[in-house]
Amino acid sequence: MFKTLLASALAGGLFIAPAAAQSIGGSYSVAGTNLDGSTYSGEAEITLLSDTTCSIEWKTGETTSDGICSRNDNAFAAAYVLQDDFGLVVYKVMPDGSLHGLWTIAGKDGNGTEVLTPQ
Repeated sequence: MFKTLLASALAGGLFIAPAAAQSIGGSYSVAGTNLDGSTYSGEAEITLLSDTTCSIEWKTGETTSDGICSRNDNAFAAAYVLQDDFGLVVYKVMPDGSLHGLWTIAGKDGNGTEVLTPQ
């Protein structure tokens, strides 16, 4: 009986995974601030490679950068290459599926901000 109820509930979509357990792969709109406070926007694509790892590509204006990423519950981090520099961004996965983060570039002062919103 329990197996029948469980199967019915799963088939009916009654069990919904919490936001922190949902997939983060896919397309995102990007809105951020640079180290100097100026703003930028664009798109990002996250491609899942395993349950916890992924690749990420940002396209902002004429600039494209690629990185690797990893997720642990509601923490999401990516290391990336931007022209000749490398950097790090750490995001918090929000309940609505957006990613709110702070980023920096090696050897530079300060940090920028970025929000990735699922498209």
